[in-house]
Amino acid sequence: MENKGSDEVETLKTKFLSVWHNVKYSWALKSKTSFSRNSPVLLLGKCYHFKAEDDNSVTEACYEVSDEDFVMGNAEAFRKDFASRVWLTYREELPPLPSSTLTSDCGWGCMLRAGQMMLAQALILHFLGREWTWSEAMTLQPLDTETWTTTAAKRLVASLQGSPRPSNQGSPPMHQAQARGSAEEADAHLKAMYHRTLVSWFGDSPSAQLGLHRLVRMGLTMGKQAGDWYGPAVVAHILKKAVEEAMDPGLAGITAYVSQDCTVYSADVIDSHGAPRAGPASAEGSDAPPSPHSDQPASASTLSDSGAVIILIPVRLGGEKTNPDYFNFAKSILSLEYCIGIIGGKPKQACYFVGFQDDSLIYMDPHYCQSFVDVSTSDFPLQSYHCPSPKKMPFSKMDPSCTIGFYSRSAQDYERISQELSKVLQPSAKEKYPAFTFMQGHSRDYDLSAGPTPEKREWPFIRDPRRTATTTGDFVLL
Repeated sequence: MENKGSDEVETLKTKFLSVWHNVKYSWALKSKTSFSRNSPVLLLGKCYHFKAEDDNSVTEACYEVSDEDFVMGNAEAFRKDFASRVWLTYREELPPLPSSTLTSDCGWGCMLRAGQMMLAQALILHFLGREWTWSEAMTLQPLDTETWTTTAAKRLVASLQGSPRPSNQGSPPMHQAQARGSAEEADAHLKAMYHRTLVSWFGDSPSAQLGLHRLVRMGLTMGKQAGDWYGPAVVAHILKKAVEEAMDPGLAGITAYVSQDCTVYSADVIDSHGAPRAGPASAEGSDAPPSPHSDQPASASTLSDSGAVIILIPVRLGGEKTNPDYFNFAKSILSLEYCIGIIGGKPKQACYFVGFQDDSLIYMDPHYCQSFVDVSTSDFPLQSYHCPSPKKMPFSKMDPSCTIGFYSRSAQDYERISQELSKVLQPSAKEKYPAFTFMQGHSRDYDLSAGPTPEKREWPFIRDPRRTATTTGDFVLL
């Protein structure tokens, strides 16, 4: 009886703490996001309209996304697309984080979580393609029905025991999926395995390739510790380091590049495409996965010959507040399919921007505390890694410090991307300076070691190259 009573007390404590964290860290449990029926919605390069084709009414200007209302225009397609993006949030009951006794990132890890979400979108483009959506996206329950406590997660795991689930140990070779039936079934099965493997890379354990523990350990080399606030530029460099040092063969064909002082040096990016990292296994014996969304799936050796690059560009879109002149620029960026989003948010409150409608940004919020999920099991629940509810924020509330991300599959792809972005970056009559620039050649071709003049050294966010400390959190003020 005492044990039973103790278990009930622990369960109540877990639920109470989870609810308290969700209230404390800004998640409105019963909020719904209103969308206009008369304006298009852009989500990472995809355009959606909530107004039905035969609906000429302009009197009802708002549409609330809810589980019951799917019929307005292609709102259902938008909800499925949004819910298919990987959602990384605060977690509790974690193994202790490196060089600390902390077992949760509540209250301080939101920018790392936002960076994980942007990186996950890049990996979705790499392995699954932009057209991919999760088959179970429309079955997600509203977040206000029950928080993801330990007991809820255990019940879900128990309910899934009878369903066959692919193993997430390493990346699945194509021949295993083809043996299961038709080409369509094989493709669906392969993508499901990729999805599960991809999510497992972001698990909250020391062994997860791109998990919180790994990112915190990378941050230690940059002067950051668990519990510190991480800015978007620092996170960009942490993500680059994590991708480059990942040991899973499936990640050997992708690397990351971080711009220098808002400048992307094209030759450096092209070199990154041509010099993929060497995985722990040899190319001949590797089971590194092909790209399942391609018309002609590439072999492991093909992927090794030409690596993809995640391009991360820390920028500052104004002084103390975001300059309204950059709003149209942000919209143009989020309208591109190879854009993997923007990490930023409000001051000291990070989020992951994935789209917009009119003058409001659509974002995924990491400020929702969930319990630890053991991703080392073959049937771990995926539901807590997908968000059913989009949120909106006026552009005017966006913090000017942010990092923009792009995915480039090949050197040829980069040439197209740089040309298209150069047109987007052309300053308008209002904009005096582009948010970032492209330069031909390598960064070493330019005299970046020359110190700034005494006058410029007084400007905020200008990096002084003579400093020996890490300066990855600094920006050029636009």
